[in-house]
Amino acid sequence: MDIPPLASKIAALSLSALPVSYALNHVSALSHPLWVALMSALILGLLFVAVYSLSHGEVSYDPLYAVFAVFAFTSVVDLIIALQEDSYMVGFMEFYTKEGEPYLRTAHGVFICYWDGTVHYLLYLAMAGAICRRKRYRNFGLYWLGSFAMSILVFLTGNILGKYSSEIRPAFFLTIPYLLVPCWAGMKVFSQPRAPNRCTANMVQEEQRKGLLQRPADLALVIYLILAGFFTLFRGLVVLDCPTDACFVYIYQYEPYLRDPVAYPKVQMLMYMFYVLPFCGLAAYALTFPGCSWLPDWALVFAGAIGQAQFSHMGASMHLRTPFTYRVPEDTWGCFFVCNLLYALGPQLLAYRCLRWPAFFHQPPPSDPLALHKKQH
Repeated sequence: MDIPPLASKIAALSLSALPVSYALNHVSALSHPLWVALMSALILGLLFVAVYSLSHGEVSYDPLYAVFAVFAFTSVVDLIIALQEDSYMVGFMEFYTKEGEPYLRTAHGVFICYWDGTVHYLLYLAMAGAICRRKRYRNFGLYWLGSFAMSILVFLTGNILGKYSSEIRPAFFLTIPYLLVPCWAGMKVFSQPRAPNRCTANMVQEEQRKGLLQRPADLALVIYLILAGFFTLFRGLVVLDCPTDACFVYIYQYEPYLRDPVAYPKVQMLMYMFYVLPFCGLAAYALTFPGCSWLPDWALVFAGAIGQAQFSHMGASMHLRTPFTYRVPEDTWGCFFVCNLLYALGPQLLAYRCLRWPAFFHQPPPSDPLALHKKQH
């Protein structure tokens, strides 16, 4: 997979978030939630106009260029918020976290801001750079799509259902486009042509003749997917208040964060159970039986989704903003860390395997009628 150069123009534009946020933080009129929402919408609108004016050719070639430019700006804002909430910066975005979206001050909110300000930011620059040079960015787009969708779905649902439901301000409605953008962007990314197939028909046939036991890496991934599926189901039952002793011990001694009334961890486990659990079963099937050409794309989507989710979940479970009673106990920290880290790394390895050695997932080449006729005679 070729790594496209980063878009320097968008990088420079996104860094304007620093002086803008600093200036707005010192405007006294922004002490009212409605003014915060209106000013935020105005800035995003002006930013979109600026991107369209400065990069009309790129936007005409691919409208997602404007989306990535605006989102790169908001990624820098999110990184500022995260650094500010951890006391690494002062005087930039206090007005927004107080009057705009106070739930960003939670441990979960801080870590999704860290992820957005680093991983998403680099993805936006890479994809915009690919558009500038008319190169493909399908794989980066699929990874971003899964990561972005998981982040926004868990965050918005947790805001509505958790203890911060009474703290929803007008700025919350600015996130509605964030629900629509992944749908449109997903269709655009999936419609892009795949990278050229470098596998010959002989390579595909040779790879697909091998059984699962002859492919130790795939066997290990299948075993991982089965274990991850059981772990996903177990944690889903835990947050649904399953009365068994194992669930009781786990939620009090290993992951008490699942009881946190902010609701983000509970929503996250239910998202895993309803979406990741079926994927584990389907992926295990695709690694066992050849010709499942859908797996490489969806492996990237779920790698992005689970990577983002586990980063936020693990970080929030141990962050100081999480009440002490809901943090991971010191005596079970090692078990918690290893289990959750393996849960996060498995999908990344699956996506890498699908991209690096895709022959097993190609549709079997059609049989040659002439060769078949010669065999029969």
